[in-house]
Amino acid sequence: MDLDNKLKKLKLEMEIDPAELSPFLENFIKEHMERLEREGVIFGLSGGIDSAVVAVLCKRAVGSEKTLAVIMPEKDSKVVHIENAMNFASELGIETKLIDITPYLKKIGIYKLFSLNKIPLSKKSKGSLVKKAYEFYERKTGETPFSASIPGFRDKGFEPYLKKINAYYRIKHRVRMLLLYLYAELENRLVVGCANKSEYKIGFFVKHGCDDAADVMPLLNLYKTQVRALARYLNIPPKILEIHPSPDIIPGITDEQAIGIPYEKLDLILFALEKGWRNFEIAEALEVEEKMVRYVKDLTKKSEHMRKIYVPEHTL
Repeated sequence: MDLDNKLKKLKLEMEIDPAELSPFLENFIKEHMERLEREGVIFGLSGGIDSAVVAVLCKRAVGSEKTLAVIMPEKDSKVVHIENAMNFASELGIETKLIDITPYLKKIGIYKLFSLNKIPLSKKSKGSLVKKAYEFYERKTGETPFSASIPGFRDKGFEPYLKKINAYYRIKHRVRMLLLYLYAELENRLVVGCANKSEYKIGFFVKHGCDDAADVMPLLNLYKTQVRALARYLNIPPKILEIHPSPDIIPGITDEQAIGIPYEKLDLILFALEKGWRNFEIAEALEVEEKMVRYVKDLTKKSEHMRKIYVPEHTL
């Protein structure tokens, strides 16, 4: 089979049937809520596509009266994301808790780690400077700060700076995780995670953060492009569908800028690797450089530690 036909077949295999998938995932959520004897569900609502899909699935699964969305912005969050989350929750008719985590982060001293916070800048100006710094790092080292944060990609010259940045953004997700589980336990709710397969496979998440720690992960077998297809079926508003996905923890950076590759290409590379394609076949079929395929492959390998807990092979 020639590469064009192989690529067509690959894309067909990636297609989902949202009408069949949606009730399956809804039942998955409901079953686990009942099996674990929970009285409702809880999740973090960010204003992005993944959590919006989870919100709809949860409401359909257990009803609006048992669904709680927790919105947890902080000083670096974009106002539009907060508004999108609040408006969408209102449209769904589900309960929300809006918790500004800025005071918690200030108490820990996190904002002092980011030098730009010492300068009186607007969010737009700060975002512009962060983006320029990100691009400078890529030109200087040939890799992204994201990939540099994973063992095996370390650049010693920038290591002290990267350590601070990692601590700066990762604590935000971990504080959110703590709050989710606080209310989950106070109200006996099932914690529903919003992670997707694309980001989980390459390590684009925070270990033990709100995008990793959960009781159930209904979207974890779906690539980002598949989540988007499901979102369209579920009538997620265009203002959420069309916004550039962003971790919203460091100003000025979107997901695709951080990763260094569009989701459409990333998903096809990941799926082709899963199917056993060779690097050069993927590069030729997708019209990308082979080094991009190796980059994705290395991310999955070197982020393995984020998806598992290591234990001794034997006991004494």
